Amino acid sequence: MKIKTLAKAKLPTPWAEFSITAFEDTSNNEEHLAISLGKLDDNPLLRIHSQCLTGDALFSLRCDCGSQLEMALKTIAAEGNGLIIYMAQEGRGIGLGNKIKAYELQDKGLNTIEANESLGFEADERNYSVCGEILSSMNISAVRLMTNNPLKIEGLVDSGIDVVDRVSIEVDASEHNKDYLGVKADHMGHLLKK
Repeated sequence: MKIKTLAKAKLPTPWAEFSITAFEDTSNNEEHLAISLGKLDDNPLLRIHSQCLTGDALFSLRCDCGSQLEMALKTIAAEGNGLIIYMAQEGRGIGLGNKIKAYELQDKGLNTIEANESLGFEADERNYSVCGEILSSMNISAVRLMTNNPLKIEGLVDSGIDVVDRVSIEVDASEHNKDYLGVKADHMGHLLKK
C-alpha cells in the first residue's frame, strides 16, 4: 500500500468537532486529508472533495466547491458521523498555477473544458484510487457517496470500495457559476438538475 498515515488531530468547526488525519501518498509525496466524525461503520456518508483554494478558502463564486465543502461538513455534523477525503488535486488535477491560467482563458471566452484542453490537459485529470487506499486503511469497504460526479463513483468502485448509495450535493447556481455548472452537466456527465 502506498498510503502512509502522518498525523491525527482534533478539528473543531462551527458545526462539530471533527478528527483530521493527514495521509501521504508515498508514490508521489502528495498529502491528503480525512476529516471524520463519529463511528465509521455501516456505510458511512463520504464526500470526496478535491482541493480548491479559490473556492474553499477565498470564497470564489466561479465554482460550487466551497459551498459543497460547507454543505458536506454540515450534513455529516447533522448525521453525527461520516467523513470527507480532501484530495490534493487542485483544479481537477492540473494544479493551482494552471487553474489560474485556465481561469484567464475562461475570462477570454473558453469554457472550463476548453481551457484545460488548450493548456494540454484532459477535462478532468483526477485519480480516485488513493481514496480507496485511504478508506481501506480506515477499515471502510462500503460508503454512501455524496457526489454529483459519476467518475467518483466509478473511481471508488474500481478501487474496491462499494458505493451503496449516491447522495446529491447540489448547490444553487449563481450568475458567476451557472455556465460552469452547465458545462459540468452537459459535457462531463455530472448529475445536476437543469
